[in-house]
Amino acid sequence: MAPFTSFRVTNPSASPDNVRADVLVVGGGPAGSATALLLAAAGHSVVLVDRASFPRDKACSEYMSPEAVRILDRLGVVGALEEAGAVPLAGTMVTAARGARLHGRFALAGHRPFRATGLSISRRILDHRLLLAAREAGVRVLERTAVEALLRDGDGVAGGVIRTADGGRAAIEARLTIGADGLRSVVGRRLGRHRQGGLRRVAFVAHVDRVEGMGDSAEMFVGRRGYLGLNPIGSGRTNVALVVPARRAGAARGRTREFFLEALADFPGVSERVGRGGMARDILATGPFAAWSGRVVADGAALVGDAADFFDPFTGEGIYSALRGAELLAETAGPALVWPGRITAAALAPYRQARRRAFGGKWAVERLIGYGMNFPALFDHAVGRLARRGLAHTLIGVTADFVPARAVLNPVFLARMLL
Repeated sequence: MAPFTSFRVTNPSASPDNVRADVLVVGGGPAGSATALLLAAAGHSVVLVDRASFPRDKACSEYMSPEAVRILDRLGVVGALEEAGAVPLAGTMVTAARGARLHGRFALAGHRPFRATGLSISRRILDHRLLLAAREAGVRVLERTAVEALLRDGDGVAGGVIRTADGGRAAIEARLTIGADGLRSVVGRRLGRHRQGGLRRVAFVAHVDRVEGMGDSAEMFVGRRGYLGLNPIGSGRTNVALVVPARRAGAARGRTREFFLEALADFPGVSERVGRGGMARDILATGPFAAWSGRVVADGAALVGDAADFFDPFTGEGIYSALRGAELLAETAGPALVWPGRITAAALAPYRQARRRAFGGKWAVERLIGYGMNFPALFDHAVGRLARRGLAHTLIGVTADFVPARAVLNPVFLARMLL
């Protein structure tokens, strides 16, 4: 089967009219909005489509590291997020299954971050504000609009065929089509080489009011059958994210709330704190994780954010990776768009290489932690060592994106953590 679909537009007069643009961005989350904003600000014509209507909720830990805040500041939205109630985060606490605990604070990590705190706010607010900023930069945004197929030009991508909420269909011809449409990316699957890793986990995310004992840091609790994250997101509300193996998540089918509350029992003490609060919205699910694309660039196309790869949410990498990936893609695509014609895979190759340089070490740390949780005794031992030897701040700085991964991926640090 061919990876792309040829398509004849059957209703060329449907709204929106068939259009041409330099760039078509599929997906209006942080990766898509940030990429669209940066390219539009550089003078390129950009159309962004998303099947949702904004503001909308999204299953996410809703955690942003100090480096993510740096990029949000560059995009001009930090002030608006703080006015909307974004909560400053000073660090992260981790409690292992056998009780060992560490508390890493950004300000003590030994490297100066953009600022000493991260931020936390609901994706309903974050994504909407980023999309507004993209509009203000000149991006044409089409909400409640789905991409049905990719337009084909020989072996490359030449845009997409869209369907609007009222059933109208149209073609958007573009020199570059960017897939920023998440784990189940339509663009990514059309490009091929989409892979699923062995460590498959699913997240169930609730918003809970009045969770007792929340401080100025995110909290992570590792159990024997998954892990739980607590993150204050403002107005007395906490993001409660339960992550379990995909094989266990099947028990939630048709009874998500009951499954969520039952699974909290794996975290004594925490379950009581959450249980005394009040559910503020329906529980959202996402996953399975450990998915990535072996083809992040092609002739006329590129992937960014979760569409390109997403391993596991424990380290809170999702929003930062989306925003940093957007910066890297814009840095490559912007100069290429100055020249006429479709953007080739060769012209986009520096983006693929830049991703490896920017994320390679972090990918290794994510996997070290993600697989380490499968061995409770070893994980508990490592957490205890990190806390006692004053290494927690360094590790949290690495997971918060402003301390280089080599600070922990070296024999001396690993030996101090384990021996």
